[in-house]
Formats: sequence, C-alpha cells, structure tokens
Amino acid sequence: MNKSMSKNILVINCGSSSLKFSVVNSQSGDQPITGLAERLGDQEALLTIKEDGKKHPIEIPHGNHSTALKALLTQLEALNVLDTIKAVGHRVVHGGENFTTSTVITENVLDTIEACNHLAPLHNPANLIGIKESQKLLSHVPHVAVFDTAFHQTMPESAYLYPVPYELYEEHGVRRYGFHGTSHRYVSMALAESLNKPLSELNFISAHLGNGCSATAIKQGKSVDTTMGLTPLEGLVMGTRSGDVDPSLHHFLCNQANMTIDEVNNVLNKKSGLLGLSGISNDMRTLEEASQSGNQRAKLAIEVFCYRLAKQLAALAVPLGRIDGLIFTGGIGENATNIRENVLQQLSVLGFNVDIDQNKTAGKNQNGLITQPNSTPAYVVSTDEEWMIAKDTEALI
Repeated sequence: MNKSMSKNILVINCGSSSLKFSVVNSQSGDQPITGLAERLGDQEALLTIKEDGKKHPIEIPHGNHSTALKALLTQLEALNVLDTIKAVGHRVVHGGENFTTSTVITENVLDTIEACNHLAPLHNPANLIGIKESQKLLSHVPHVAVFDTAFHQTMPESAYLYPVPYELYEEHGVRRYGFHGTSHRYVSMALAESLNKPLSELNFISAHLGNGCSATAIKQGKSVDTTMGLTPLEGLVMGTRSGDVDPSLHHFLCNQANMTIDEVNNVLNKKSGLLGLSGISNDMRTLEEASQSGNQRAKLAIEVFCYRLAKQLAALAVPLGRIDGLIFTGGIGENATNIRENVLQQLSVLGFNVDIDQNKTAGKNQNGLITQPNSTPAYVVSTDEEWMIAKDTEALI
C-alpha cells in the first residue's frame, strides 16, 4: 500500500471484550484493512487483521484493549499504512441528550460520555477504554466520537417520553433514546441518493435487523420515532434480547421464580429473543435450517420474530403520513429472503406486495427494490456504519 494514497480514517468500535476496526479511505469509502480483536483478557485473546481479503491472525494471550491496539498499530506500520491515518473515529453507544451530532473528542466530551455510563453500563465504559487507549497511542491525530443515539435526538417529546412520573425524566433521564442511529442514518441517505431525490423530501421506515434489531421512522431525513428505548432492550425480538415484555415481568419472576433483578435482566438481555424461544440458537441462519428440518421451536421463534417486526413497522407508519420506502438492512435484513417475504406479506394492509424474484436477489438489479410496481416500495440497502463514522470524522476535522 502506497503512502501517497488518499489519507485514511481509522474507525474503532470497542466492546467489553472486543475491538472491531477498519481503515477507511476518507474519499472513496474503501476499507482495505479491517479486523477484530476478540476474547480480550482471555488466554485465547486473538487479533485478526483482514487485508485485501487475506486474514492474518495474531495471538495476544491475555491481551487487553491496549495490547490489541498496540499490535494493530504495529501491523499498520509494517503495511505502510500508519502514516496515512489522519484521524480516528470512535463509535460511542450512548450520548444521552448531550450529543445531537458527532463531535471532536476533548476532555470535556470524555467527561460527558462518562456521565452517560449509567445509561449504557455494558457499552459506554468499553467505548471510553477504546478512546483513551487510542489517544495515548495516536496522540498526534484528532479523535471523533460518533453516537448511536445522536440521530434520534430529533424525536418529539410525544415519542420519547414514557408515561411515568415526569420527575423521573427530569432527575434521572428516564426517556426513550433509540440506538443504531448511525446505521439508520446511513441507509436512509444511501437510498435517497440511489433514488436521486432529496432526503428532506422522503419518508422512510428503516429496519436494522441483526443480532440486535431496531426500526426507525425517518421523516424528511430526521428520526421521529424508533423501537429501542432507554436501553437497547426495548422493541423488536432480537438474537438474545426479548424486546417488549410486560414491565411487571420483573416483579413476577422475582416473586414466582425466586430470581433477583440482575438475574431477570440477564435473562431478558442474554437468554431471550430467538435463542430463548427456539432453545437452540440466536442465529437466524441456524433457525431457518432447523425450521426447514421440522424443528417446531425454531419455526415458532421465526414466526414470533416476523409477526412482532411487522406489527411494529406498521406502528411506525403513524408519524410518517406516507411511506416512500421500507428499508431492510443489517445481517438478517440484507440476507434473510424468507424473513423479508414473510414480513411484507403481513404488511399488505399498508400496500406492500413483494416481488418474489427480486426478493431472492435482494433487488440487486434494480436499486434494491424488492416489491412489485403497484406496491408501496420496499428496498434492501447494505448498511456501512464504518463509512458513516469515517465521513463524520472527515467532515469534523
């Protein structure tokens, strides 16, 4: 790789025991180098770098985030890429009400992100570790925070407030925040560009479906409602997360099953959803295979997933008035043909009429369109959160 190439943005997405990264060309969006450090803190900690399609695994036994970043930067230097990095873009899950857009990271910004830790205790502390370690190792370049929640800060009070005592909002920030904002923003912009129409004139519903799932009503380019809430647990059925349940379920399980609040929370976040219903997997591909082989629990999990998704997508039509496009994105949204067909058939009340042939190819030969000419349009749009983070970082520096 040539040092004279266009300058790059290093995009970092830090989890509690993982670190995902991409080197993104800030002009073209190309990602020549990507990878993942996983099982951090464990004997089997591993850094895998994928360069031009080839994987290079590097063992970092008991390595932490700092170890992984040092190993990554060593490899980038060996590949003559380190000198081309002009900024680092960081995914941050929760910005609360403090951040409505991406922002250059300062000490004050770090303190404000840390003040949101109680809103995302599994994510924000890990995001902060990634930022602080990166700043130590790449202190000569600017660092930018891109927030999952920022896109949803345009929701009106009628959409984001819970019907609980108002003081809980004033004193503790109890409200709906929404997540996956970077993905929803990217696919809505990409579809508007594909249609050659201004995003400010279009109304979309975006369904980001992966291990985590959320859907968003996007009116004239702005989020006006979304399915996730105070935390990423609310809303749709997900891989291991329950989505919406009766709030009294916590009280019921504490009394009837002798579970603690923490145990109930763990069940709803890590043992529910597709995994909980099927009893075999949180992976839709595995469940579809099992369902086709006659596994009734797998079939049931898929049916519940699709029904609840269709129901909540229909609800998101309410604030839009009209639907210029329903977007399927994320691992399930982009690849699960049968799921899209099932959901669109259940949404016939909104005028959706799936094109079976186009759906099989994810509409690749017609801008992702997977519905018939007489239908309310639905599209498959590949998400690219790394490119969105890189674009925001480039714009800010």
